[in-house]
Amino acid sequence: MCQVGEDYGEPAPGEPSPAPRPSREQKCVKCKEAQPVVVIRAGDAFCRDCFKAFYVHKFRAMLGKNRLIFPGEKVLLAWSGGPSSSSMVWQVLEGLSQDSAKRLRFVPGVIFVDEGAAFGKSLEERSKTLAEVKPILQATGLPWHVVALEEVFSLPPSVLRCSAQEPAGSEGAYKAAVDSFLQQQHVLGAGGGPGPTQGKEQPPQPRLDPQSLARPPAAAQTEALSQLFCSVRTLTAKEELLQTLRTHLILHMARAHGYSKVMTGDSCTRLAIKLMTNLALGRGAFLAWDTGFSDERHGDVVVVRPMRDHTLKEVAFYNRLFSVPSVFTPAVDTKAPEKASIHRLMEAFLLRLQTQFPSTVSTVYRTSEKLVKAPRDGPAASDSSPCCLLCMCALDVDAADSATAFGAQTSSHLSQMQSPTPLTETRTPPGPCCSPGVGRVQGCGQGACRREDPQACIEEQLCYSCRVNMKDLPSLDLLPPYILAEAQLRTQRAWVLQEIRDCLIEDSDDEAGQS
Repeated sequence: MCQVGEDYGEPAPGEPSPAPRPSREQKCVKCKEAQPVVVIRAGDAFCRDCFKAFYVHKFRAMLGKNRLIFPGEKVLLAWSGGPSSSSMVWQVLEGLSQDSAKRLRFVPGVIFVDEGAAFGKSLEERSKTLAEVKPILQATGLPWHVVALEEVFSLPPSVLRCSAQEPAGSEGAYKAAVDSFLQQQHVLGAGGGPGPTQGKEQPPQPRLDPQSLARPPAAAQTEALSQLFCSVRTLTAKEELLQTLRTHLILHMARAHGYSKVMTGDSCTRLAIKLMTNLALGRGAFLAWDTGFSDERHGDVVVVRPMRDHTLKEVAFYNRLFSVPSVFTPAVDTKAPEKASIHRLMEAFLLRLQTQFPSTVSTVYRTSEKLVKAPRDGPAASDSSPCCLLCMCALDVDAADSATAFGAQTSSHLSQMQSPTPLTETRTPPGPCCSPGVGRVQGCGQGACRREDPQACIEEQLCYSCRVNMKDLPSLDLLPPYILAEAQLRTQRAWVLQEIRDCLIEDSDDEAGQS
């Protein structure tokens, strides 16, 4: 066995030696002729043209390999102003141009979510940011939408319901759709995909958005959003809540404008950090949906991540070389210390490890590619299957053989043992049944919730990770009304179903055998 004192050679240096810089004699590893301008990895030096071809091929290969976006389908590009999402929008614009060898055939649109109210930014600061965002969106020539995060307080409860999803088409169906699309374009004399046509026909639609930008969001909604985020105790819960509300708002906008796909700019580095973070947050059962190429949890709207093969280093090089415009918008964890949240801690840990071992991010990312989504068969495949009220994933605290369910039940029992007065269920609790933020719904009886605390009724409809995050929120009444209304509706529906089951007469074993 290896011993500590054994010496097999020269001692390893304390820090890894820096990557060698390309010399004048070194040539591009691809074309072997031009002088390299970037070094992606040790020994991988590319010239400008070869690096662009390499970068574009990654994006196209990710879309072509999965074949989830059909020709003529409307796709909403979620643009945050950052480097990765800006590069994604630029790749789509390059694919829609006449000079592209294989033009993209879907119909894109861009959405930008103004999250300044969650960080306490003033209206002047938010207006300044929107003034930088507006020229970039207009320069794309695509339909664009600018929405404020405060609009989550006016969303309908139907956002949290998984709509019916069309069955995924096979490879033959995709080829048939492409042939049919090309025939239609040939008959109409378009001579290609919908990209340039879309850019020429849609300018009247973006002209409507500056009018909405002139109207600031309602002061009451801005105050409610600010109060919600100020009441959250930890930065980890703030980041998770912000991501949840942003997803709900983008999902609502996609459904309202007829988009069936949503593209996000999650890079390889960001997904590796997200995988480790979600493991620490107790979301290990949902890693395939949170980090995979496609996320079908919402049903009729599918989230895709075409940038998941690009590292942050490659994105930074590409944006620098080809002048991709971007806008810096402060995040909720901007200037936060390393140990302020689980997200920041995991990010600092992986990036520091990446500097010492350059294959760290790729190793974690390749591990995430091996995760397979668990099939939903039986009752779970129906629309009535229970799902989390916030993240809309399947509830992982109901299965008897689930380790997550065991941890949730154990923590619940310990909290009840430590409480001075044990919680006992009564048929007529003295407190109000409905949550004050929702209001009493017609036909809601005292037995609908069956609990004295309305917060417990909402927590029962959350997965393990969301339950832990909501413990950092002092009162759930501060949540947007659509979440509270959907929670109340689910509680009443579950109570009615239970009452119906109690009235049904089950067949005995002898009668079942005779029939």
